[in-house]
Amino acid sequence: MDDSIKVAVVTGGHRFDVPNFHGLFRNLEGVDAYIQSLEDFASPRAEERDFYDAVVFYNMHKEGPTDENRPGWMGRPLSALESWLATGKGMVLLHHAILAFPDWDPWVQMAGVVAGSFESFSHDEVMRIAVEDGDHPITRGISDWEMIDETYVMGEPDSDSHLLLTTDHPACMKSIGWTRQYNGTRVFCFQSGHDNQTWKDENFQSVLMRGIQWVSGKI
Repeated sequence: MDDSIKVAVVTGGHRFDVPNFHGLFRNLEGVDAYIQSLEDFASPRAEERDFYDAVVFYNMHKEGPTDENRPGWMGRPLSALESWLATGKGMVLLHHAILAFPDWDPWVQMAGVVAGSFESFSHDEVMRIAVEDGDHPITRGISDWEMIDETYVMGEPDSDSHLLLTTDHPACMKSIGWTRQYNGTRVFCFQSGHDNQTWKDENFQSVLMRGIQWVSGKI
């Protein structure tokens, strides 16, 4: 029996390096990833989305989600996201996905960051990542490390968040990885992941893989 974790990886609203992004998910052991646009995720019937164990969001849509004034082929994103949340299955908000849907309260609650608090970014920064909770299943056995990534200056996650990873980079928010619960849904927010300089990092891959496992209830 195939016991891999079936994951929808939802994109849109922000460009990315397609070949290396696919390569990232091919390197995650036990993860069977299906990279797709938000429209592709929103178009099938809810029963078809039940195929997935979790969703990794890597989108950055600044408006919506909405079902209004959309042709049928574009699906119904609001209904699709509400339907997914009703399943209680887990979600990973990866990198710029934390900034998606800033006016949709459920998304803001899942991210735990004040909407509109984003101020600035900087590419190609060497970041020291510190493990704040080495006993959590996502970070257990992982030591502090350095990697190249994009920094964000924005609001910190609220007190309902469980902080796992931080950085002391002067041009970045402190929080890098944190978990949350939203109406029984496990959510892992991972601020890292701009491009292949980060994706190829073994510690980044381990944290992302374990984040997927955790939101899926596998660890």
